[in-house]
Amino acid sequence: MRRIAVSWVILGLAALLVVFAPINLQPVTSSAERVFRIEAGDFAYSPAVLHVNPGDRVTIELASSDVVHGIYVDGYDVSVMVDPGQPASLSFIANRPGTFRLRCSVTCGALHPFMTGKLQVGSNLLLWRSIGLAFVALLGVYFLRKPALMTEP
Repeated sequence: MRRIAVSWVILGLAALLVVFAPINLQPVTSSAERVFRIEAGDFAYSPAVLHVNPGDRVTIELASSDVVHGIYVDGYDVSVMVDPGQPASLSFIANRPGTFRLRCSVTCGALHPFMTGKLQVGSNLLLWRSIGLAFVALLGVYFLRKPALMTEP
């Protein structure tokens, strides 16, 4: 019984370490100019996910293939609107790490609320921490399984 209690404490501490340990997965790079051309049409952005490093200057060139569209970057409060055949651009410094939603800022039809994308600034720490917690859970299953399950026939 004592072995099980010690195992639970160790697994709990490992889980807390995975969740709260400061992890710096940011590559040491200087700021760069990132230019993305996004096509808006059929209630979608292409590409829908943009990856940049913190400190990068991001320029989004937006073009519409069907109706009037816009793009708004949550967390940065920048937006631009485009007419079909008349591209427009917006620029900003990606100075906050995290994941930010891109959404259409112009009501463009029935599926307008689903016209979204993502701006990923830096690495995805939530993904890495989730993988770490899954690994701790697998260790827990391995070390804390009931001895009755290990009986031989």
